[in-house]
Amino acid sequence: MRNVAAEVAVIGAGPAGLCAAYQARSAGADVLLIDENKLPGGQLFKQIHKFFGSGEHQAGVRGFDIAKALLTRVAESGVRVKLDSLVYGIQPDKSMGLLDAEENCLLRAEKVVIAAGAKENYTPFAGSTLPGVIGAGAAQTMIHINRVLPGKRVVMVGAGNVGLIVSYQLLQAGAEVAAVVEAAPRIGGYGVHAAKIRRAGVPIYVGHTISRAYGGTDGGGDCGAGAGGVEHVEIVRLDENWRPVAGSEFTLDADTVCLAVGLSPMTELIWMAGCRFEYIPAFGGHVPLHDHNMETTVGGLYVAGDVTGVEEASTAMEEGGLAGVAAAEALGYLSASAAARKKAEIAARLNSLREGPFGDARRAAKEKQLAAMARFCSCEAERGAV
Repeated sequence: MRNVAAEVAVIGAGPAGLCAAYQARSAGADVLLIDENKLPGGQLFKQIHKFFGSGEHQAGVRGFDIAKALLTRVAESGVRVKLDSLVYGIQPDKSMGLLDAEENCLLRAEKVVIAAGAKENYTPFAGSTLPGVIGAGAAQTMIHINRVLPGKRVVMVGAGNVGLIVSYQLLQAGAEVAAVVEAAPRIGGYGVHAAKIRRAGVPIYVGHTISRAYGGTDGGGDCGAGAGGVEHVEIVRLDENWRPVAGSEFTLDADTVCLAVGLSPMTELIWMAGCRFEYIPAFGGHVPLHDHNMETTVGGLYVAGDVTGVEEASTAMEEGGLAGVAAAEALGYLSASAAARKKAEIAARLNSLREGPFGDARRAAKEKQLAAMARFCSCEAERGAV
């Protein structure tokens, strides 16, 4: 087994990981950036829409252009990058198992930043295992990375920002979007995204859900194994208690169902390391406790981006930068005063991202996460005193 070492190991080369690697390396640390994919950039390369917010948050810039700029900065800073490489395990002492070009390696780092991102949620329904039922993120990958249209006529389940944006991108790619279906009584995404697809003639059914998908070689009766792909989708209205209303069903012709029903943090490595967690539904489930430096309950292990709670790419980049600054400071590459200035600037930008009707819930969730970390630290201090 070959040994690999770095002062700072960053796991995940998406927006959070790229910013963490850049900040730590630009301060002078030896940084190794690792990603299991063949290309860095994460979700940014699938985002062809323009970002919102202020100029400091890349307003008006498309996601893939932001990714290109970040990659250039990282490359010029001298970060070592390992792609197509998988960190498959981590111990509380931060030693890691790394599969690099089919060679098993032992990776050791003084500081570790885990920026593994999030994975798509799944919702079960009759026929949900048929060919043609895919995640919205998978559809994005197909049209923007692989240049393959996932289907000709699509039903999108979920009217959050992901569902609305991917619906519009499917239209741009040449697909027909038969409908967007949302179980909640109102859309969960920005009105500007909903307006674009409504202007294109796409209906949005709020207070509705998918009840089944069917089709295939048997003429449409079989929803189970052995059937062909999706041909029809049945939609049903929900009452105020989220129960299907009998007799309200209607059918749409479609060959593809895209699921945009939320994301869950990819926290497997963080659990392995022995970090403490808190259950916060607004952030997608169990998320690791961390302090204002993004450091977890395992000293020297930092988290950033969607593994800390699902938010936006802009937030992930700021959290990554904060983790990178904190790691560099802990290693002695930044003075306390210099680090404090950088952290204050990042904190101000993060606070501005968590303002407004959508940011209020995220800010409250983050405050809950930080408060849980403070309670943990207080309990540990009391144990130490005893």
